[in-house]
Amino acid sequence: MNMAETKRIQRKLTISHSPHIHSLNRTPRVMRDVLIALSPAAIMSVYYFGYRAALIIAVCVTISIVTEFFTRKVLRRSSTISDLSAAVTGLLLALTLPVTIPLWMAALGSAAAIIVVKELFGGLGQNFANPAITARIILTVSFSSHMTNWTEPVRNVLSAPAQAADAVATATPLVSGNARLLDLFLGNTAGCLGETCAAALIAGGIYLVIRRVIKPIIPLTYIGVVGILYLLSGQWSGYDVPFYYVPVYQILAGGLMIGAIFMATDYSTSPLTRTGKFIFALGCGILTFLIRMFANYPDGVSFSILIMNILTPSIDRLTAHKAFAGIYNKKERALK
Repeated sequence: MNMAETKRIQRKLTISHSPHIHSLNRTPRVMRDVLIALSPAAIMSVYYFGYRAALIIAVCVTISIVTEFFTRKVLRRSSTISDLSAAVTGLLLALTLPVTIPLWMAALGSAAAIIVVKELFGGLGQNFANPAITARIILTVSFSSHMTNWTEPVRNVLSAPAQAADAVATATPLVSGNARLLDLFLGNTAGCLGETCAAALIAGGIYLVIRRVIKPIIPLTYIGVVGILYLLSGQWSGYDVPFYYVPVYQILAGGLMIGAIFMATDYSTSPLTRTGKFIFALGCGILTFLIRMFANYPDGVSFSILIMNILTPSIDRLTAHKAFAGIYNKKERALK
């Protein structure tokens, strides 16, 4: 090939801008995988809490999608409901609500998640915090009595929700402390819809790791830190239980599993680097432990993740990788 032919071919080549490394993980595929991973928890919530759980899930998902569609119309932006992110937000929020919550409150929380947290900040990828977590905190602060009204599972999809709620209102296991570990693992306890069955959440998390949607560093660090801190705190001493009971109990009870696996790993609100992810998860674990131990709020997962979401830009700046040219120039200056 002569020089003229080489130049002719080069003129036909088009070099696009960076990044030049592409991935198959497009947004709809990622969100579809998250919906699949959340399906076991959603199914178990309907099994344990009755058909009203399905009704809450349907309301939250529907309102999230409809709100995103009309909000983007008002803001004159292209529709993004096909990327399934609104459906994920609605499902996540529904799974963090008690079965007794009025449907209009669930709808209000879904609308707030989309409008206030997501779209007003530019849409998917530009939100400063996880929309579902922020919406849950808004509902908790605004309607605390409804958000802390848990019931025992009815374990019958045909059970009437009103009868079940009136008959067996109870405290969450984090407050009562009397649930069996096996019940916490399988979901046969009082609590929010999707946080009671640890087995379903773990299965979903394994699916996301296999599909390479998330990396295990944040969930494992977050959960591990909470367990280690409770082990070191000596909360189990003086009780006729094995030394591991309280740490495992604190891991299985409350919203730690769903928060660590599905909310703390949100792409746009968690750090980019491996070191940053570790620092982020470490902070979530420490804050969750401190809130559960010393604050009036029994769980603390939502507040912990929200605080670390706010700190994510600072963590990214502190842990950002240096450009290759910058490292080279620094070494060159040192040699001179």
